[in-house]
Amino acid sequence: MDDYNGNNDINRDRQENRWSYTSNYYPNQNSYTYQRYYDQNRYQDRYDDLKTSAFYNESYKKPAKGKLKGLIAPMLIVALISSLLTGGIVGAYFTYGLPETYSGAANPPGNTYVNDSIRQIEIIDKTTSAETVVAEKVSPSIVGISITYQYNDRFFGSTQNKGQGSGIIYSSDGYIITNNHVIENAMSGSGGNKIAPNAKIEVILPNQVDQPYEATVVGRDSKTDIAILKINVSELPAAEFGDSDEIKVGQKAIAIGNPAGLEFMGSVTSGIISGLNRRIEFDDGTVLKLIQTDAAINPGNSGGALLNSEGKVIGINTSKIGGAGYEGLGFAIPSNNAVEIAESLIKSGYVTGRPQIGIVVDTRFNSTIAKSNGVPEGILVYEVEPLSAAFMAGVKTGDIITQFNGVDIKSFAELEAEKNKFKAGDKVKLTVYRIPQKGEPSQGEYLTLDLVLGEDKG
Repeated sequence: MDDYNGNNDINRDRQENRWSYTSNYYPNQNSYTYQRYYDQNRYQDRYDDLKTSAFYNESYKKPAKGKLKGLIAPMLIVALISSLLTGGIVGAYFTYGLPETYSGAANPPGNTYVNDSIRQIEIIDKTTSAETVVAEKVSPSIVGISITYQYNDRFFGSTQNKGQGSGIIYSSDGYIITNNHVIENAMSGSGGNKIAPNAKIEVILPNQVDQPYEATVVGRDSKTDIAILKINVSELPAAEFGDSDEIKVGQKAIAIGNPAGLEFMGSVTSGIISGLNRRIEFDDGTVLKLIQTDAAINPGNSGGALLNSEGKVIGINTSKIGGAGYEGLGFAIPSNNAVEIAESLIKSGYVTGRPQIGIVVDTRFNSTIAKSNGVPEGILVYEVEPLSAAFMAGVKTGDIITQFNGVDIKSFAELEAEKNKFKAGDKVKLTVYRIPQKGEPSQGEYLTLDLVLGEDKG
């Protein structure tokens, strides 16, 4: 399996797949990649590079007085026009000097201009944007996530790496929701919730940036990219979650997180909801249906909040499309899905009710292989896990699954889609084609088996 986190130096420049998660560096800028919003402790290098670019010019100087003087008149005109058009809503404040006479004539009635006097125009700003209100409400609920872990390289040995991302205070008693990929490199690799030796996960509260809290992992789910952390703190300002089924394309979307790491903690960006139910397949085969937004999302935003204009969380920022020529293509996990997974992880440490068959599939089997061997298309069973649902139903290695509960199956994706319509404990019909073994009749046979779906605790 490819290292889609981008932590492996060997894999940094690989572009084998159209989609990948965001790391804090950008691969080949002429490519079209799917990136994880996850800082890998390289954002400082990008900041240093930026200081030498055309966009960061430390030698910028103010224009000479002679040039500045010529700008006052047009600026005055623009200011006056703006004040008339806005009706005094948009705030501005100007001061400037005027001569004693106006266009060589007497001063207009009601106006007294004294040589070298100062006239002031003040337009009072009475507006408050949705972004301002949402930022004030929700920013205290957005935290930083910092991980430290050991990385083993065959050429350079073991090194200590760091990564940073974002999180949301899920409940006031210290539960934090974030992306699984933010913490994944700090995990033991066994698939459970145990942090690896010499690794550490810390949560940084926005009002206590110099006092990180060490976190434990309550539960995580790679299939939905959701993880729950716990810190030993109470009375935290928990975020309010909204109904993601109610959002509409075109409505306001506000993102709060830590782009480029904790240096820019609590950054706020704004845009709209650009699309719903976008089906995205990642390098590891994970398929998610996500909310699309054009609110600026950058490395380090992973696990942060996508909010509506009421300050309610409608999504967990997780990925973006990056590369030269592409902007404003960010994606978030719908809040309803995230809350359902979070509740299950808090209660059980894993996602309960998720169905499991208990087989390993040989993905090399396809229609060409089936035709050349005179067998039907379907899913070739490579291995049956002991005491699994498939084992108890009588599925054997070498069987070809052709139907799941009456629906024709020709690919693993189709099998997963049908299976996930059910829950653990549901009873379904499984149709298999059994290839004859040595000493058996040469003709294979179709069998219909009763399968009680097991529970996936991984």
